Amino acid sequence: MLENNTGHIVGVNGNMLTVEFETAVTQNEVAFAVLGDIRLKAEVIRVRGRRADLQVYENTAGLKVGDTVEFTNDLLSVELGPGLLTQVFDGLQNPLNKLAEKSGFFLQRGVYIGALDYERQWDFTPLAKIGDRLTAGSYIGYVPEGIFKHYIMLPFLFRGTWELVDVAAPGSYKLRDCIAKAKNEKGEVREITMVQKWPVKIPISCYKEKLMPEKPLTTQIRSIDTFFPVAQGGTFCTPGPFGAGKTVLQHAISQHAEADVVIIAACGERAGEVVEILREFPHLEDPRTGKSLMDRSIIICNTSSMPVAAREASVYTAVTLAEYYRQMGLNCLLLADSTSRWAQALREMSGRLEEIPGEEAFPAYLESLIASFYERAGLVRLNDGGQGSITIGGSVSPAGGNFEEPVTQATLKVVGAFLGLSRERSSARRFPAIHPLDSWSKYRSIVAPEKLACARNILRRGNEVNQMMKVVGEEGTHIDDFVVYLKSEFVDFVYLQQNTFDKVDGATSRERQVYTFDKVIDVLESTFKFEDKDVARRYFLELRLAFTNLNYAEYQSDKFKELEKAVDEKISERKENA
Repeated sequence: MLENNTGHIVGVNGNMLTVEFETAVTQNEVAFAVLGDIRLKAEVIRVRGRRADLQVYENTAGLKVGDTVEFTNDLLSVELGPGLLTQVFDGLQNPLNKLAEKSGFFLQRGVYIGALDYERQWDFTPLAKIGDRLTAGSYIGYVPEGIFKHYIMLPFLFRGTWELVDVAAPGSYKLRDCIAKAKNEKGEVREITMVQKWPVKIPISCYKEKLMPEKPLTTQIRSIDTFFPVAQGGTFCTPGPFGAGKTVLQHAISQHAEADVVIIAACGERAGEVVEILREFPHLEDPRTGKSLMDRSIIICNTSSMPVAAREASVYTAVTLAEYYRQMGLNCLLLADSTSRWAQALREMSGRLEEIPGEEAFPAYLESLIASFYERAGLVRLNDGGQGSITIGGSVSPAGGNFEEPVTQATLKVVGAFLGLSRERSSARRFPAIHPLDSWSKYRSIVAPEKLACARNILRRGNEVNQMMKVVGEEGTHIDDFVVYLKSEFVDFVYLQQNTFDKVDGATSRERQVYTFDKVIDVLESTFKFEDKDVARRYFLELRLAFTNLNYAEYQSDKFKELEKAVDEKISERKENA
């Protein structure tokens, strides 16, 4: 911290302060507003001449003109090191369990606690040797963290090439113990510990190149993997009205997706939903280990009742932690719920800054900020040749389910998949409520394109027949059109809908999805003979029930094979040229 780097308040507007200063101040620099014995954390968001505007991450009640503000000369940063997994942080990376121990149920202003446990011993195993030439992000050694090797890297802030002049022997060390020393080309020697800091608003880019995300991220949710796939290292969004099942869908994705590390950013959600996440996540079973899913998860918790400015910090904190684990060659899944609340925080601060508003009073640069957040996702090739990825999924909560509002539209311009949740489907209890006609994806599916096109064509034609029947009635519809409608309903019930709470149907493996979809396509491409519509309706209802029973049976078990035989017999029963 620079000596006497202070200023004084000349204006207070909600959680925004205007501060006059004498020495140099940097954009995004951290400062503390002094209120008696309390120091309130703030961030510089605009500098104009000798005045700086700061957003305060706490309630500003009691601050007045003339009060002192201390500048730290440090950007808003997070601590990166072993011990991040299993933690629940607020937007400023304060561990909430330790805050609760210190402050009780109601968190006090101005209380900040280190993110990591600095007294815990970690078993360090060196990988690099004295004399090795390293660059930022190169592995020096590792410590075990849960089921992963947590690599200790040359700090990301180290620029250029460094020669390792000392490295600790294998053994137990604390986070702040020196485990290595490195020398740069100028002869400067620096000590390296297991923990480092990194500014949250600057992407970590210590890798060789960014690759095109092509490999599908298997979520084991049929409607996503087959119809609207997400790529490993890609981006997707799940807009939907309240009650459409966004939170349950996120839980299902986080539990079953093929990701190593799951990070949940509960950004500005109602406290009830956040409590639900905190209660359920420790009890969700990790299919990979049989233990708690929390063992490889991090939750950034920032409720709607917390100061609005901290919502922005929570989003950037979450993506920085994801980038850190990507540097270790891990595949990370970041689920932000909800980016609409973050955008509302941006709108509030933009109004206080008296900026020219954009559509619906959101800042004119909203699209740029949303794009810069999703751009931090990606599949990368690391300096050692390995690969790591971040897949970002953001839920959007448009008022009244209106997808034309600015946040949804700005998000749709940058994401690779749009999983639009429908009020109509959720009211009809068709979960997951992803609309099969409105949603889309730019990524490759796990099934053949021509088969997918066939299913989509049936769904589209079935919807058209359904709309027509609402006008002319069932009796005014030709039986061929009626069969198309029944086929579309069949696809919906046996494939698109899924029981998240069932042990078998809640997670469908990639192999099983391909196998089941082939059977569904067999039904869609077949021609059936029916005497009248009642017979057709009864037949497809029985076929649907047979398929649903098949979905609830363990794949390739004796029960599965028995039910599969019954399905095949049912298909052949009315199939022409069977």
